[in-house]
Amino acid sequence: MTQGPFLYPQVTSLPGTTGTESDRQTRRQEGGPGEFSQIFDQTLKRSNEAADLNQVRTPLKFSAHASQRLRERKISLDPSTMAKLNEAIEKAEAKGIEDTLILTQEAALIVNVKNKTVVTALDRKSVSGNVFTNIDGAVIL
Repeated sequence: MTQGPFLYPQVTSLPGTTGTESDRQTRRQEGGPGEFSQIFDQTLKRSNEAADLNQVRTPLKFSAHASQRLRERKISLDPSTMAKLNEAIEKAEAKGIEDTLILTQEAALIVNVKNKTVVTALDRKSVSGNVFTNIDGAVIL
């Protein structure tokens, strides 16, 4: 019989492994995680931590036009409203919306979801009778 490159004569475990087969069977019976499970869990935890770092929110931006409209129409967005805007953008993004109308108590905002940029703004008094074009969704707060 010829020996292939993967046969290890008189070896009880493969390099890089610890314990004997009976030790591994005992751990499984006792409910303890095996070596593979421990390494897998560690790798998964590191992967999730890296993903969490990548999910840092991109700050909401305002185009020059939107900034001008906010000033002209005396629309102020407090921190609470800004947090709600960010949540609305996340919801729109989850639905695959590219350009959305977001209605708040104080204003109507057109937002480019991909760039997280407010394109224009109207106060709620001016919303009535307007037609909104070039949007593919709306979020009402």
